[in-house]
Amino acid sequence: MAENIRVAVAGAAGRMGKEVVKMVLEDPTLQLVAAVNLSDEGLDAGTLVGLPPCGVTLSQDLELALVESRPQVLVDFTTPQSAYSNTVLAIKLGVSPVVGTTGFTPEQIEDLDKQCQERGIGGLIAPNFSVGAILMMKFAAQAAKYFPHLEIIEYHGDQKLDAPSGTAVKTAELIAKNREELRQGNPEEEELIDGSRGGYYSGFRIHSVRLPGVFAQQEVIFGGFGQTLKIRHDSYERAGYMPGVNIAIKKVLEYEGMIYGFEHFVD
Repeated sequence: MAENIRVAVAGAAGRMGKEVVKMVLEDPTLQLVAAVNLSDEGLDAGTLVGLPPCGVTLSQDLELALVESRPQVLVDFTTPQSAYSNTVLAIKLGVSPVVGTTGFTPEQIEDLDKQCQERGIGGLIAPNFSVGAILMMKFAAQAAKYFPHLEIIEYHGDQKLDAPSGTAVKTAELIAKNREELRQGNPEEEELIDGSRGGYYSGFRIHSVRLPGVFAQQEVIFGGFGQTLKIRHDSYERAGYMPGVNIAIKKVLEYEGMIYGFEHFVD
């Protein structure tokens, strides 16, 4: 019988990190070996997420935790300011990174891919781990072949740091692969309030809504002669992302190089 996959979690005391810790502890094929966070040092990771103590306590030093615990996979849900350096460190130590933090530039992703290739390991950077969201992206990319006029509207809580969301950006990138750039709307239109038409991407617009009480939703609206098509996905809680994170932890060990987008792991 194969040994359990050894997993470390960075950002373990964050909202997503806690869900990852709980998911890993509840999966008998995974083994939590390290939990890293800038606060709550010394607290048992099981206690942190409302489970029995597991013997793994929170640490502030990622490098020391990785060296001592020897994980196969590092799951990172930290901040854009630290995720890149965390990922570089993991690759250097031969640990496959699974990163849910957004904000990576194309140049950084290319550099990380090169580092993974040189180390002979796989990695994943995913703006969204929801299987439903990935299907929404794929359906939207397919629809764009037939409905080139479209707009993306994404909704998140008012404390979200980036706009548009990583999911919206990834959706736009997938759509752009299936659609020639087409500048939509009246060519003589005038914005009476700056930004009212949303952000411009490859001819279409992306709108970011930020309100308290909202978790995470996105819809892609397509318009054609005499008809519209709406493809929408709604997330209601962070636990909904965990089946995808679970898949990523297990599949990333089968790859070599840095993969951008969880859709590559969903057949």
